[in-house]
Amino acid sequence: MLRRTFIKSCAALSLCAALPAMAFTEGTDFVALEKPIADWQGSIVKIWSYDCPFCYKYDAGVDPKVLPAAEKATGLPFRMIHLETKGKYGRTASEFLAMCELRDKAAGKTVHDKESLYKKAKDAWYLAYHKKGERWASGEEAFLKTAFDATGITAEDFAAARKTDEVVKLADSWKVSYDVAKLQGVPAYVVNGKWLVMTKSIRGFKGFESLLTELAAK
Repeated sequence: MLRRTFIKSCAALSLCAALPAMAFTEGTDFVALEKPIADWQGSIVKIWSYDCPFCYKYDAGVDPKVLPAAEKATGLPFRMIHLETKGKYGRTASEFLAMCELRDKAAGKTVHDKESLYKKAKDAWYLAYHKKGERWASGEEAFLKTAFDATGITAEDFAAARKTDEVVKLADSWKVSYDVAKLQGVPAYVVNGKWLVMTKSIRGFKGFESLLTELAAK
């Protein structure tokens, strides 16, 4: 189901990239979340997992073509929230990424800045899992080493950071993403904590951007 959905979405994006903005329909192009997420208001959120092939492909081929323009058009910042319930090391990844996000923020960087810790860790796990076939069979230590090597963060540094209230609180706040992800899988894009994009109905890069812009104004 997810594979067919992704293939259809990619076909639409490739063939319809130049189409103008179109009218969008609730229930087809987007749905309203039953329980809006207050913490996600004022942002465009992407829910993802390091072991999700569709998240990886969207990250590489869709997000760079759509989200910068959508941010500019809507004035809403783009956020990434890791889904800890997917992947053997899902919680570990969420804790590490929460630490990275907090440090990036303190340094004045966003999660998608080229030199951000968050992006370095994300890209390293994506490359290892989806390009090199790595599954870190020897355990969490090997999984984390991939991120340590990419970010320069040490095992000792993370061992201390993952126990802090700030990191635990942020990682725990992402748990709500499961209730959204189970509606259609991941990646999942949510605007203003209320509107969930139906990825199977995306109509090209410009159509995706227009949909995000329209939802931001609702």
